[in-house]
Amino acid sequence: MLHSSGERDTRTLPKAHLHLHFTGSMRPSTLLELADKYGVHLPDALKGGEPPRLRATDERGWFRFQRLYDIARSCLRAPEDIQRLVREAAQEDVRDGSRWLEIQVDPTSYAPRLGGLSPALEIILDAVETASRDTGLGIRVVVAANRMKHPLEARTLARLAVRYADRGIVGFGLSNDERRGFARDFDRAFGIARDGGLLAAPHGGELAGPGSVRDCLDDLRASRVGHGVRAAEDPWLLSRLAERRVTCEVCPASNVALGVYDKAEDVPVRALWDAGVPMALGADDPLLFGSRLAAQYELVRQTHAFTDAELAELARQSVRGASMPEDVRAGVLADIDAWLAPAA
Repeated sequence: MLHSSGERDTRTLPKAHLHLHFTGSMRPSTLLELADKYGVHLPDALKGGEPPRLRATDERGWFRFQRLYDIARSCLRAPEDIQRLVREAAQEDVRDGSRWLEIQVDPTSYAPRLGGLSPALEIILDAVETASRDTGLGIRVVVAANRMKHPLEARTLARLAVRYADRGIVGFGLSNDERRGFARDFDRAFGIARDGGLLAAPHGGELAGPGSVRDCLDDLRASRVGHGVRAAEDPWLLSRLAERRVTCEVCPASNVALGVYDKAEDVPVRALWDAGVPMALGADDPLLFGSRLAAQYELVRQTHAFTDAELAELARQSVRGASMPEDVRAGVLADIDAWLAPAA
């Protein structure tokens, strides 16, 4: 389907979504309803249905972002809340042309209200299975450790993730502020995950510079990097990412909202593209950043002058970076070609 401008609709472009956080995927309207249900007082920043103004490049800004996220997460207290969140996230993704979603979650955050770590993960996996069946969207899970916590906790999570790999867990991540701690402190956890067949997808190169991306490659043997945009500051690192075919999960709207870059034009999507680094555009935390998956493609089109053919290739890169069965991958790639084909 073509816009009046002659451009194809980015919402009908088949794509994979590889960088979406669990609580951050919530609809603002759902947060308001759940807060009301549980009597949770929301700060004004979360009440307006508009994304809050954030800037996380200083300590105070990152603390504020985390605080808002924690308040939102405290509204998820029962299995039906989890089911609703995943169902709605899947519906939003389908509306945006997503064929495959790998949603990232740290189950320790939900464990206190859901009966413990394993029960919390089982509730999440049940919700994923149900939402996938009901919406037709392929959904898998990346279990993420928190780098602000002790590496022993990450090892526990890695073992748990491996134990449930047959229930739809495909990867192991490391999230939160990469300016804290060292990636190498978590190498044992990532070793456990890799030995169990999970892909390594830690965050790096967002709030910290290219060194944090190098650490993901060298210490955690990452096959994908959450964000990775700061690699653009190191040409040698870019060529390394391109050579190894390490997919960077680039979240343009999030980068601007958190102050990693001042404006959308500054996000180095073209630099990564020109260096041959595979990318998968992601929405990160739509609840806090205000835009979902198709909007990232639209942003790249409008701001970085990506053509329809280039957007289709970005979609292909997201599909190649996904942990999907080969027959599913082939089908989605064929549908991307069909999207690009000349209108009859």
